[in-house]
Amino acid sequence: MAEQKNLEFDRPGGYAMPKGATQVQRRARKDLLKPGTITLFGDTVPSHEPAKAKIKPAFSDGDPDTRLYIGDCRDVLARIPDKGCVDLIFADPPFNWEVPYDEWQDGMPRAEYERFTFDWLDGCIEALVPNGSLWVNIPDDTAAEIVMHLKRRGLTMINWCVWHFRFGQNRDSSFIMSKVHALYFAKDPDNRIWNPNEILEQSDRASIYADPRTQAKDENKGMRVPMDVWYGPYWGRVQGNNGERRHQHHNQLPEVYLERVIRACSNEGGLVLDPFCGSGTTSTVARAWKRRSITIEFGEGTATSAWERIATIGMLRKGLSSGGTSAIGAQRGKLAKKGK
Repeated sequence: MAEQKNLEFDRPGGYAMPKGATQVQRRARKDLLKPGTITLFGDTVPSHEPAKAKIKPAFSDGDPDTRLYIGDCRDVLARIPDKGCVDLIFADPPFNWEVPYDEWQDGMPRAEYERFTFDWLDGCIEALVPNGSLWVNIPDDTAAEIVMHLKRRGLTMINWCVWHFRFGQNRDSSFIMSKVHALYFAKDPDNRIWNPNEILEQSDRASIYADPRTQAKDENKGMRVPMDVWYGPYWGRVQGNNGERRHQHHNQLPEVYLERVIRACSNEGGLVLDPFCGSGTTSTVARAWKRRSITIEFGEGTATSAWERIATIGMLRKGLSSGGTSAIGAQRGKLAKKGK
């Protein structure tokens, strides 16, 4: 079918612009909240009963307020004094791939792992402010279950982003895995913390084609909000020779990844929470950008190492997630000639 003019808004060219996934999900939201609409394997396992003991941070510092709790995140989330006050949650949970973490047993039966996932997700939802956002970093084998659970809990997906890296583990039994999903959900899609101007990058029209139309805009000339596939300098997996690398930590995320999420979905002075501290990237970046933060870690050894990074070493690549270009093509036309 031929593309038709869209008369609903004033856009150069006037071509049709689909409503998009977010608006479609708004309409489906009420239906998904009906009991029994979505049933998942993890529903066969009873929910976790949080411990009732009082909690206090194992590590803390001020300016801005930064806290690290040690324990099962399901227990801590149920007891933090900030419940209902968190602006942004970023979670990079264990993948259940039998990784030898400090103290955590990463090899649950599948139904138990799904139940564990649903329980900590529910704790995160309860911790969020009404205009808060939840991000989850997860691989292929659990992405669908998380999406469906969050939908049945009434959250709306804003983006299904992909973190792409070029250093996947080599194998010949299937295509090499070179991505992880970055799932972006909000409690209220029409009233959420969203700062697009904080994360702009150069558009392909500006960086490859020198298209004058992108410089004719009233603001953000030559810039755009990043696309939903993330890659580029400093975006790769954090390997052993990487300056950000924290030894004895598994599956460490690059600082630019958290910087983009934190700047886009929280404000200075806001509260960021990470239920799986790991190497401490979330609180390290949050602290660098003057956000308060709470993070939780199951293992004492991992927590101690992470706190050294959070409180002493700090962020190494501040500001490098924005302003550049993610173009994969060579410069063309006038730009290419100018480069010669």
